[in-house]
Amino acid sequence: MAQSNIRGPLPRTNKLIRERRVDEYYSPNLALGMKPVEFRQGASRWVWSEQQAHVLNPFGTLQGGYLAVFIDELFSTAIASVLEDDEWAMTAECKLNFLRALSPGRLEGDAKVLKRGRALAFLEARVTDDDAVIAVSASSTWAVSRR
Repeated sequence: MAQSNIRGPLPRTNKLIRERRVDEYYSPNLALGMKPVEFRQGASRWVWSEQQAHVLNPFGTLQGGYLAVFIDELFSTAIASVLEDDEWAMTAECKLNFLRALSPGRLEGDAKVLKRGRALAFLEARVTDDDAVIAVSASSTWAVSRR
């Protein structure tokens, strides 16, 4: 798929996020049960209430790759809230710290933009369990470009 086709719907999606229209947000990852709860200027909050069996590892805990997908949704919606119509951003670097194993259950995640420059943005996120205990912390650098 050509790059222009990939970035084609981004201005509409970024605007939707800037306007905090959570119920209209679409991502294929919603099929995993992940759901945005709140978009704010420079921040987003999501929940993942139920996990399907295929996102578990052989030990019955959440597989880290799926937690990375959850965090990527957090980051991408947080950065989108600070982008102009003629801008797009992509992950340049991402670091996840898995502080403990997570059993299936309600998770909440939040992300925020720490600093937004002309070409780079720095973000942080965390995922907590139903008891509000942090299980994953993450930081990420995003490259910001203009069309």
